[in-house]
Amino acid sequence: MRDKITRFINEYLKIRDFADSSFNGLQVEGKSEVKKILFAVSYSKTIGDYAAKNDFDTIIVHHGILWGKEQPITGIFKKRIEPLLKNEINLLGYHIPLDADPRIGNNISLIKLFTAKNITPFGDYKGKKIGFKAVFKKPVELNEIMETVKKNISKNPLVLNFGKKKINSLAVVSGGASSFFEQAICEKIDLYITGEPAEHVFELARESETNFIAAGHYGTEVFGIKNLQNLIRKKFKLKTEFLDTQNPI
Repeated sequence: MRDKITRFINEYLKIRDFADSSFNGLQVEGKSEVKKILFAVSYSKTIGDYAAKNDFDTIIVHHGILWGKEQPITGIFKKRIEPLLKNEINLLGYHIPLDADPRIGNNISLIKLFTAKNITPFGDYKGKKIGFKAVFKKPVELNEIMETVKKNISKNPLVLNFGKKKINSLAVVSGGASSFFEQAICEKIDLYITGEPAEHVFELARESETNFIAAGHYGTEVFGIKNLQNLIRKKFKLKTEFLDTQNPI
């Protein structure tokens, strides 16, 4: 069952189509039989301990533990993976493919919150567009968009409102994607929404007179993993749970 689930997700999210710093797929091998799956945004010892305590045999996350470099299994990293190894718990991670997926991904889920039209790919990442942009049928007040963000993503977003007060177009890329702001500016998009800010975007927003919202790395990336949970639960008829660690960053 573990291998069947892994193959299904790998193919569904087309992981081979993406160049990614994270390893996508099965990161830690545990029991081959899967009966109960825990879903979370980011793997941590807290997640591992919770899974072990509550008899989960598999964990599926957006942020796993393998990021394209070797590291010694010592210190914090050793403690982090101990619950997996001691209890034979599988760990699967899906990073950029889960951001980019046009059906259940983080970015399509984000842009659909705003009832915009003409949704098209945006944001080049190593040859693939992983975000989305859209236009409104009628201009929408920036304050109205901010209320949607506060209701659905983060109660305390960082808002750099140096641009238009009535928004015709917006683009989104979840997580730590401040680097895509310049692409939004070049495409004359009125508002760019991401998760984490970078120091330089303040002046970039002011100088370009473009609006920028950072709504939290965690907050912008709960959607994809929850959608994946629903997909797996329905397809494989398994017990699942999403553990919200309520990360404010």
